[in-house]
Amino acid sequence: MTKAHAYVTLVTNADYARGAVALVRSLMRTDTQAGIVVMHTGGVSGEVLAPVAALGARLAPVELLPTSDAFNARHSRARQHEAAPFTKGEKPAFHTPLDNFAKLRLWQMAGYEKIVFLDADVLVLKNIDRLFSYPEFSAAPNVYESLADFRRLNSGVFVARPSEATFLAMLERLDRPEAFWRRTDQTFLQDFFPDWHGLPVYFNMLQYVWFNLPDLWDWKSISVLHYQYEKPWEDHAKADRLQPLVDLWRAYYSGEGIPETASLPNPMGGP
Repeated sequence: MTKAHAYVTLVTNADYARGAVALVRSLMRTDTQAGIVVMHTGGVSGEVLAPVAALGARLAPVELLPTSDAFNARHSRARQHEAAPFTKGEKPAFHTPLDNFAKLRLWQMAGYEKIVFLDADVLVLKNIDRLFSYPEFSAAPNVYESLADFRRLNSGVFVARPSEATFLAMLERLDRPEAFWRRTDQTFLQDFFPDWHGLPVYFNMLQYVWFNLPDLWDWKSISVLHYQYEKPWEDHAKADRLQPLVDLWRAYYSGEGIPETASLPNPMGGP
C-alpha cells in the first residue's frame, strides 16, 4: 500500500458534505495507508468542507463535465425522473442527477496509480485496502431486491486506474447525440466497462437488503454499507424500518458511541 493509492469521493452540495464527514471518519478508523481525497464542485463552500478537511482528507476542486446543453437538458432532475422514475425508493430533494457524472473526473487524477471510488453516502466498516489489488473496472452488483439485481453494477464503490486517455474516451462516448443514461454514471460505466469485474456484495451492501433480503445480511462480513435512496441524515418514510442503520451512520457522523458492527444483531430473518 502506497500513497499512489487513494480513496476518492465526490461532494456536490452541503448534504453530501455531511455524508463525507461520516465516510472519512469511517475510513480513518480502518487504519488505511491510502490517501483520502474529497472531490468537490462549485456548489460547496469552504465552510461546509472544513469538517472534512479537519479529519485529514485532501480537498480537490473539480468542475462539472463540459457536456452539451442538449445532454444537460436530458439529464436534468425533472427530465431524468420523468423518463426513468425511481419506483423502489425516494431520491432526496437535493439529488441532482447531472452532478453524478463529475465522478468521471477521477480518471484525470494522474498522481495516483489506483483509486477506489466511494459515494459520499457510504460507511467503510473494516479495512478494504485489498481492493487496490483488484483490476479496473471492479464493482459490486446492484443487489437490494432480487437475484436479478446481479446483472447490474452499482457505482457507489468501484476500482479505477486514472488515465487521461480513458477520460477523453469517456467524454466522447458520454455525450453522443441523443445519449440518455438512465441511471446516469451507473448506466454509463456499465456500458463503458461491459466486462466489469464483480466484487462480493459485502463491498457495497445496499441498505434495502436489510428488509428485502435479510438472509443476505451479515454484519461480520460487511465491509462497506451504502445508504442508497433515502439518506440517514434526513427524516424519511423508511427511517423506522432502517433505524439500526440510521443510528450507526449518526454515530459515525458525530464520532461518538460508534459500536463494533460484528456485535450488532442481524435483521429478523437473517442468519
